[in-house]
Amino acid sequence: MADFATWQPVLRLLRAAEAGRAGSSEPGDEPVRVSGSIGRGGWSLALPRRVPPRGRASQAEDMQDELDAVERVQSALAEAGVDDVAFSAEIDPAGAAVLRLLGPSPAVEPGIGTAHPGALILVEGSLPEPWRRLPDPTYAAGPASSADPETVERTLRERLPDAIGATEEEIAAAEARLGVRLPEELKALYRVTRGRWEDWDDDYEAANTVFAAVRCELSSVDELYLAEASTRHCYWAHAAMEAVHTRPDAAVQGVVGSPGWIVFAENGGGDRLAVDLTPGPRGHTGQIILIGHEESVGADLLADSLTDWVLDRERHERPGYNEGPPLVARVNHASIQSVREAAHPDLEVLSIGVWDGAPFSLAPVTGLPRLRTLLAYAGTLADPLEIAALTGLEYLELGPQDWRVLLDADAVPRSLSAASITAYGDQDPLPIVAIANEILALWDRPQIIQTVVEGDLGALG
Repeated sequence: MADFATWQPVLRLLRAAEAGRAGSSEPGDEPVRVSGSIGRGGWSLALPRRVPPRGRASQAEDMQDELDAVERVQSALAEAGVDDVAFSAEIDPAGAAVLRLLGPSPAVEPGIGTAHPGALILVEGSLPEPWRRLPDPTYAAGPASSADPETVERTLRERLPDAIGATEEEIAAAEARLGVRLPEELKALYRVTRGRWEDWDDDYEAANTVFAAVRCELSSVDELYLAEASTRHCYWAHAAMEAVHTRPDAAVQGVVGSPGWIVFAENGGGDRLAVDLTPGPRGHTGQIILIGHEESVGADLLADSLTDWVLDRERHERPGYNEGPPLVARVNHASIQSVREAAHPDLEVLSIGVWDGAPFSLAPVTGLPRLRTLLAYAGTLADPLEIAALTGLEYLELGPQDWRVLLDADAVPRSLSAASITAYGDQDPLPIVAIANEILALWDRPQIIQTVVEGDLGALG
């Protein structure tokens, strides 16, 4: 990965793109700085896309040079056992290049679509508050009146007369592995078909027959798992902006995950179906919910019982709204107009975005008991040092100038579990990495290591 030859094709493409943006095929008098990131599953490079001929969609050959260049780096990443790497390079007019590979660090999440570092994990193994939240107890909840294991079993045996069902020993093994007693309806389903591919001789038509009968892509009895919060991965910068809330009239609790959500199928579009043993205040034990792959919190009600689901008696919960002040407040020119307006005792997340007026004081939110996340766009804070009084913060995201103020005053809140530096536009990642390392050092966390690789790209063109 630290061989200059690995990076030559990428750097040549980036240098040519910079020259194209400058409107010249000749090198200028000043060095060119380029940066980007490449991972095993994708990359972010400031390269133009060729426009395909009229009437034809873009194809791989339209960007073959880019694909070949990236593939060379990806092969090196795989060989080194590295998932992704950011880089910055300075190329002088004669073609001499100094490449800096940035990281990786076990304490830094990758930047998304950028060479700048992602969230800094200041406390090893820490998770944002919504990912630590367990569902509320549901002692009063019970199965829906429609729940009928005998109907489930009878209906599925009629639809799947030749299916191979799970034995009682296999069902007991699943319960022991999960540490949860399976609801009777789910046991009835698996007594008819255990959902194993080998039972279908790897025949997609046979599998589709089962899927049609149960109205979903059924997992085998051996693949049942609990949709706890850990199964819903989310980067710190995004997860810290979420808030968990369950309405008094909700059928499904608005949590990230639950030890009572037993995933037994998918819908073919990446969403998971689960039996819910920890329903909301108006829900039923054993109801069927959909855990969407595009959302990070909550789930949607599909049916009051597995019986209703099998018989195609769906019941989608109508969306409701929290009538109180928002737990996540966004202050900007198009939303809430002041920090004072956003402040209330239950506020958890404050995001101060683009603002054309006078910068804000944080005094109205000082002392709020649940405020745990603050994000502030550059230039929106009247005094960044007011952040030191927010003693409950676990996540802080600021621009480099505001971080500089906190660092110089030794005022970075030590309550933080994670932090981010917002870089705007095409800012050079090297100063951002330097600030990131200062913050990491306060918690004695692993630094973002720079590996310097030098080489020659030759003359432009």
